[in-house]
Amino acid sequence: MLDADAAAVLAIYQAGIDTGEATFEPGAPDWASFCAGKLAEHRLVAVAPETGQVLGWAALSPVSPRRVYAGVAEDAIYIDPAASGRGVGEALLRALVHGAEAAGIWTIQTGIFPENSASLRLHEKVGFRVVGRRERIGRHHGRWRDVLLLERRSPVIH
Repeated sequence: MLDADAAAVLAIYQAGIDTGEATFEPGAPDWASFCAGKLAEHRLVAVAPETGQVLGWAALSPVSPRRVYAGVAEDAIYIDPAASGRGVGEALLRALVHGAEAAGIWTIQTGIFPENSASLRLHEKVGFRVVGRRERIGRHHGRWRDVLLLERRSPVIH
């Protein structure tokens, strides 16, 4: 993911936000804020080879500044609605996991609204499992929402 991808990445993020099923965030941030919250070496885009269009993005964020959690990160993944169902999400998430393991990250976690069945299926396909449910964790568009906590533990980092 490069600065040149900013407009496309943020537009895809906003499209996900607009569904009401992807995040508690009310809107995409500016590019500097977006980048500040992500691990620079773990920000990926999928690009259509024929057009150069960004089809989706995935990134890792640290879960804590504490040293003991240096090997734990949280993922975010968003796909352009026009690219849905084409395997972009799986390719991105598998690449993100591979890069995380190469960097010594042993756990990737994520929070997903239970209604977001596509994201749940994608994460489970790539080896994530539901480890809990945070009930009524936040208000979103005037109603309380649950969030499923998923994690993937690396089978190669012991």
